Parts: sequence; C-alpha cells; structure tokens
Amino acid sequence: MKILFYGTKNYDERFFSRILPDFPGIEMKFIEANIYEETASLARGYEAICAFVNADLSAPVVRALGREGVKLILLRCAGYNNVDLAAARDCGISVLRVPGYSPEAVAEHAMALVLTANRHTHKAYIKCRENNFALNGLMGINLYRKTAGIVGTGKIGQAMARICRGFGMKVIAYDLYPCKDLDFVTYVSLDELLRESDLISLHCPLTEETRHMINEESIGKMKDGVILVNTSRGGLIKTEDLIAGIRDHKFFAVGLDVYEEETDFVYEDMSERILQSSTIQRLLSFPNVTMTSHQGFFTEEALSNIAETTLENAADFMNGKPLKNQVTA
Repeated sequence: MKILFYGTKNYDERFFSRILPDFPGIEMKFIEANIYEETASLARGYEAICAFVNADLSAPVVRALGREGVKLILLRCAGYNNVDLAAARDCGISVLRVPGYSPEAVAEHAMALVLTANRHTHKAYIKCRENNFALNGLMGINLYRKTAGIVGTGKIGQAMARICRGFGMKVIAYDLYPCKDLDFVTYVSLDELLRESDLISLHCPLTEETRHMINEESIGKMKDGVILVNTSRGGLIKTEDLIAGIRDHKFFAVGLDVYEEETDFVYEDMSERILQSSTIQRLLSFPNVTMTSHQGFFTEEALSNIAETTLENAADFMNGKPLKNQVTA
C-alpha cells in the first residue's frame, strides 16, 4: 500500500518513519502541502492518503480523491468533523481515525492552560526577563475546594477530571453517557454545570448539537469570575459571544488551545504577516486570555501512539482485517 501524507511537518516524518519497518508492504511519501481540492490530484497512484485535523476533507475534496483512485483516508487524529463521511461512503472510501492517542497529553495541557491563565505565569516570565519583579497584574485564585465542571467525559475528559480531583477540587460533569468509573464525579445537567462551576473545561466532539454550545445564553448562566478552557474544538465556542463576555468581565480567565479561526494558519509561522481580519488578535488583546496553537496532543508519547495506530489502521485495511477504528456516515 502506498500512502501519501498531506500537511506534514518534520516531526510527522520522524515518528512515522521510525516504526515503518514494523509494517511490511506499506510505503509512505510526505509532503508539506495540505489537502484541498487543488492538491487532491497529487494522490494519483496512491491507495491511501493520511491527513490531520486541519485538513479540508469536504465533499468536493473527497470526490476528487475518489476520482484519483484513493480508497482509504487515514486520519492521524481523533476528530473527524472535517470529513464529509457521506461523500466518502458514496465514493467507496473508508475513513479510519486514531480514537485515543494520549488522553493525558491533552488533559495535562488543559490544566496547564488553567494554571497559566489563572496565575499569569506567561506574563510573570516576561516581566522577570525584563528585571521587573513587581506582582501587579499577577494575582490568581486558589483551585483548591473550587468546583470543576467537565463537559464531556470521554477519555480526555476523564483524565481532566482526575487531574482536577488531584488539585482538591469538587468535580461535576455533563455527558449524555456518564462514565461509571468516575465514582468521585457528580453528573449534572448542563445548566447546573454552567451555574455551579468555577472552572469549565470542554472535552466534547464538535457536532451539529454541540456547535456554539458556549454562546451568549450559556455564558449568561455561568458564575461571574469563571475560568473557561477549551482544548477540544474551536467551534464549540461562539467567538463573538465569548469576546462580549470577556468585555463584560464575566470571566476571570480564559485558556484556548483551539479557536474557530485556526484552520487557515494553525501550525504555520505567521509572525511576519499582517492578518487581514483576525478574532484571534482580538482575543489576545485581553489580559486574562491565554492561547496556544492546538498543541494539546504534542507529546512524545502521543505522537508515537498516533503513528502506531495510523499504520495499524492501514495494515488492517490492506490485509482485509476488521476496521475497528472506522468512522461512517
């Protein structure tokens, strides 16, 4: 099987190439170009393509891949909201993902955002580098004995719940399918979670039902001075409403690893460009907002697991084995 990897960085090639000898019969080619309708023709002669969370796998792109003879889309990520699954089904293309590469990596990054946004460690570091040791603007709040609200208790949400418990927090959660293993968590309605939480951390997939679940109405139900963190999908938050809430002093701190506007430049160096229109720049203008560049997954362990599971998915498809990580319309 020949696989074309779209939108790759040097770390992708390093981690995948390291384990390729364990998967005989698979050939890989890495290109920096991401997958769009215009670049789909590069997949001619390849049975499979591999794409990441920032790929455009809308219906026109999927159909273009089908015309080039592609039979398999390998996602080296957990989310698949960027894939038109109906188009893939119609084109006879299987879609496989990596459902759980390292829940702890994302959950630990979520807590890092909480701590950074709360205690202003990013600002303190810059101040100290400039020999400014004053404490003004650096005051935070204790997390101990506060209430953490976890929205979505899949593997990442479960890991975040355990971390919050370790900080001595009361943990409540909202999920349509409660996890019985979290015996220290109290499941509540979403409205109750919004009302009672001092920290709200989002860990649910982006669907039609969850898109913009954090909006003017839901923000209005939150406590004043709440901390909000999102390491899941940018579309869970309606950015304009978030900005309005920040301006109204609703939030003590906000930590974002994902945001609605990230698709065009996530993982790219834009430092020497002038962004024509950017809500990200507006968010960064607020002193209580901390942002990172969709790096929650970015650990040695997670990248190793992503590479291994992706190539296992490819080998299962190649060898006619059951496709345990397939997603369908």
